Amino acid sequence: MPTCSVVPLPYSPDPGAWFAAIRHAPGAILLDSAKPAAERGRFDILSAWPIETLRALPDESGDAYLQRLRAALGRLGPARLPQGTELPFAGGLIGYLSYDFGRRLEHLPSVAVDDLQLPDAHLGLYAWALISDHELRSSQLMFHPSVGADERQRLATLFSQPASRAAGPFKLDAPMRPDLAPEQYRHAFERIQAYIAAGDCYQVNQTQRFRAPCHGDPWTAYRALREACPTPFSGFLALEDGSAILSLSPERFVQVSDGHVETRPIKGTRQRDADPARDAANGRELLASLKDRAENLMIVDLLRNDLGRTCKIGSVRVPELFALESYPNVHHMVSAVIGQLADGKDCLDLLAGSFPGGSITGAPKIRSMQIIDELEPTRRALYCGSLLYLDVRGHMDSSIAIRSLLVKDGQVSCWGGGAIVADSRWEDEYAESVFKVRVLMDTLAAL
Repeated sequence: MPTCSVVPLPYSPDPGAWFAAIRHAPGAILLDSAKPAAERGRFDILSAWPIETLRALPDESGDAYLQRLRAALGRLGPARLPQGTELPFAGGLIGYLSYDFGRRLEHLPSVAVDDLQLPDAHLGLYAWALISDHELRSSQLMFHPSVGADERQRLATLFSQPASRAAGPFKLDAPMRPDLAPEQYRHAFERIQAYIAAGDCYQVNQTQRFRAPCHGDPWTAYRALREACPTPFSGFLALEDGSAILSLSPERFVQVSDGHVETRPIKGTRQRDADPARDAANGRELLASLKDRAENLMIVDLLRNDLGRTCKIGSVRVPELFALESYPNVHHMVSAVIGQLADGKDCLDLLAGSFPGGSITGAPKIRSMQIIDELEPTRRALYCGSLLYLDVRGHMDSSIAIRSLLVKDGQVSCWGGGAIVADSRWEDEYAESVFKVRVLMDTLAAL
């Protein structure tokens, strides 16, 4: 099998300097573990100049689009890494699936307005990447065997020099405000409670959107947000029309390595506190909460079912249940579900059977998605979709795109939400939807 080539670079714990060199290149993308501040995560991956860009076509089914992705990986061709090299990516696909890509996989109504007009899916086929390993403290250029000597030399030279273009300022032109008044949120909440009481569903993720007009360089905004809210599944993606995706997600969707599958759903949240004693008490309260444990367990059961569609019978297990993970603004309750891909199944089959993630829809999943479309006035776009990579070896990692922003058409949007169950109180859920993104909105307001 053809072997990738690897060129070592001076190690950098911050990918910002590397990314600045390609910030304005077509298809520039950064998958950022936010080290050293974030606790989880190991690798940063950045690239640009994709060989081709694959967007979901009008009226194209989800299965047809995923098959086009499979064909693109085949065109790039198989490859392996040099012996003894441990990197997560050997050339392949990097990009996003929006939450609304789920409409292409399931039969859903079309009530919510698509006012942001973000493509449902956008992945580039990349033959090289700059990868930093924060465990081994190394930075390396990885080249798929298809990359010619001249291009390898060009990129090695590019990253040996300081970035030539400084980032410009980013400013909000007005404060970020919610699309919904509290009473509108309460009305939707009460409709969800009526559906739960009628037995339609057990849990629904209810979301509201916040927006503001803005101008300037989104990369500057991302750098500030990364410093304020370091999370292990962060990312920045520049789109062709000047739009940008800025994600500060703490949540893994699915990871696949050598056929081993892991998903880590978040369900259950408490605010951090500046006082260490109160902060610790908030964490203990979350872990002891029967309501939050019930919410988490519902999603764990849903994900066991989703993974079971493409994993070997008997391989799906829950090795971690109700663990505490803490981030700058919130504590989260997190569980882990694992499995082993069945023979004849690949990562794209796994996505077809499990996207979007159950932690941000509800249970049962399809009915919850139908209710979300009915009650949320606008489509979620990127929010609750996924940033991901999938390489030619079949290795994949992906996020749930929460704590994420879209800069598009002169405005910045972000979303906050949470799980509604029978004993939820609307005031508490409304407050949670705000405090989850408060650090993002406050950081942008201070620029």
